[in-house]
Amino acid sequence: MAGFPGFPKEMAAFFRGLRKNNDRDWFQARKETFEEKVKAPMVELVNAVNATLAKSAPEFVTDPKHAIYRIYRDTRFSKDKTPYKDHIAASFEPRAFGRHAGAGLYFGLGDKQVEIGGGLYMIDPERILLIRNLLAERHEEFRDLTGEKRFRELAGEVQGEKLSRPPKGFAPDHPAIDLLKHKQWYFFVTLESELALTPKLQPEIEKRLLAMVPVLRFLNEPLHAAARKKERAAKMLE
Repeated sequence: MAGFPGFPKEMAAFFRGLRKNNDRDWFQARKETFEEKVKAPMVELVNAVNATLAKSAPEFVTDPKHAIYRIYRDTRFSKDKTPYKDHIAASFEPRAFGRHAGAGLYFGLGDKQVEIGGGLYMIDPERILLIRNLLAERHEEFRDLTGEKRFRELAGEVQGEKLSRPPKGFAPDHPAIDLLKHKQWYFFVTLESELALTPKLQPEIEKRLLAMVPVLRFLNEPLHAAARKKERAAKMLE
């Protein structure tokens, strides 16, 4: 079966125009273009990526209805009141958790670049502590997973917001203090926008996402354990 052929050139033209005319009147007049040349191909691409994930990382398979982010921006707490995003993106969350509650996969694209990533980006303090405890005990394993040449070529190095000082409860001279200062742990690469218009897009996304899967599974281990513990506790109270 043929793979995803790439987005039509109208996708890039749509986002170039949207960036210059980010308002409701402009978007509504071109909504059909968005639906046919941007969203419909994105659904096709997500389905194609899901088919690949189903073979080797089935826990990340996500229905396009839940995977693809809305084009509408949440402007409630932002100084930027432009109503629409200048790209389209999708995330593949492990089914055991809600959105952004575990380490997941991501890709996004527009007329400026293609973005591919994976990890923990928006998590609460309870989960942050679980990840820090994991890395404090098993940092060598994490460094082995993320230090391989092939992994670095495809996913880069660990990124994320950090504390300026060691987190409470962890020694400043801990051998993993660089990792423990993180509040986010993710991997993120950007590629040329022209890739989105070619059949090379799907395999490029897939090889990078699949490279990240073992690391994401490692990071999700304590989150799975905590979820099982809460489930057992709830059953005992029934």
